[in-house]
Amino acid sequence: MRGILVSSTVTACAALTLPFLATPSSAASSTHDPGVTARSVPGSTQSLPLVPLRGASHGAGHAGGSHAKSHSKKRTAGPEPTSTEQGLPQMEVKPFSLVGIVWDDAGAELRGHAQVRTRPIGGRDWADWQEVSTHDDDRPDTDSTEARAGRLRGSTAPLWVGASDAIQVRVRPDAASGRTPGGSLPAGMRLELVDPGVDRARSAAPPVPSENELAASAANVPLAPLGATEIPALGKPESEGDVEHTGVGELPADDEEDGYPPDGYDSDDSDRPGSADGGRYVGPRPRIVTRAGWGADESLRESGFSYTGAVRAAFVHHTASGNRYSCAQSASVIRGIYRYHVVSSGWRDLGYNFLIDKCGTVYEGRSGGVAKPVKGAHTLGFNSNSMGIAVLGTYGTTNPSTAAVDAVADLTAWKLGLFGANPAGTTSLVSGGGNLFKKGTTVRLKVISGHRDGFSTECPGDRLYRKLGIARAAAARLQGR
Repeated sequence: MRGILVSSTVTACAALTLPFLATPSSAASSTHDPGVTARSVPGSTQSLPLVPLRGASHGAGHAGGSHAKSHSKKRTAGPEPTSTEQGLPQMEVKPFSLVGIVWDDAGAELRGHAQVRTRPIGGRDWADWQEVSTHDDDRPDTDSTEARAGRLRGSTAPLWVGASDAIQVRVRPDAASGRTPGGSLPAGMRLELVDPGVDRARSAAPPVPSENELAASAANVPLAPLGATEIPALGKPESEGDVEHTGVGELPADDEEDGYPPDGYDSDDSDRPGSADGGRYVGPRPRIVTRAGWGADESLRESGFSYTGAVRAAFVHHTASGNRYSCAQSASVIRGIYRYHVVSSGWRDLGYNFLIDKCGTVYEGRSGGVAKPVKGAHTLGFNSNSMGIAVLGTYGTTNPSTAAVDAVADLTAWKLGLFGANPAGTTSLVSGGGNLFKKGTTVRLKVISGHRDGFSTECPGDRLYRKLGIARAAAARLQGR
């Protein structure tokens, strides 16, 4: 079985035989700051180059033209920057809600600490400094078609800060140690300020759907009709029929990636989609908010879908974007992460296959169909034959909500069941290359693993990682094992 990139043109054309809200038009061109159209949720990205900060903590700075001006009031004294420290002094900018830092070379590491502090819109006081997670391992595999396209940039995790209109940034390299060099930062660092736009009213569907919008919605038919904002929950008996909708059909492949699965592939469970068991171990389907439901601007992503052979494992992540969001803001957070992954980091689409908020709501991530083996960009080295589930928030020292852990169990019971995988079991995957396993190494992993099981990282945070055993047991019970 090989990973394939499927053209959305065929999918969208097939979708035209089904009812929709209007006749399709051509997809809008992807730009760094696309214009607002009738079919898109407004949003924008400001990209500001970081500058050396020697002496900058005592002076004013400017960036971003007339929309970014220095702000010297209520400056908090901090440690003197080193000669290699970079950042931005306090400055006013256009409104934003999510921040991140990117750099030119996707293969370079940011070995250091990044901090930001912001001022809320309408406020006078600045927030405290917040750490930006500098890990760069939720991303496409290095030899994937997505990486070979040449658009990838190195990037930190995004941080949700809420509606703000002023920012200050500092990035310091780690000191040299016996094992790692110090004193330098990646070239071309830029601060990305993301405005995710406003939530579209549930009744305000786009009047003129683009080809990408049609294709993204059609990929979930018949689980939900075209234009649906959510896929309904189903009981276990009815959900077993979803096995019939896991295939990608005979659509033409624009690209193929070799090497997955490994020869002599081994799994604890021999079931396969459409096998003789008839989906006996498929758990009840949870309610899933679609991309249309959270307001994805489909003009941002690349056309077409990327599929892998099957879904044999689920890697659980935290987004490391902070916990200062309400469930009412979840769609905005996801739109911000989506825009950051695509516009700022250079990925083809949102990296995660699914996202879950603190209230336990499940959201469709990367496009291509929630029941299908969509190839994501979430676990460097193990994006093939797997799916990535990201819980919105940061869970190093904060416990995830019970609702979020339950949703991980619900989602994996259903999706892994579609491909015959036992949530309480183990499986073998071949590494695409990372800092734990060399490329080509066959690795035995738990079917529900944390990101850190496939890559040396703190993700999904100690507190969430400790809950994965609960999710495994609950998912297996839901499958009827």
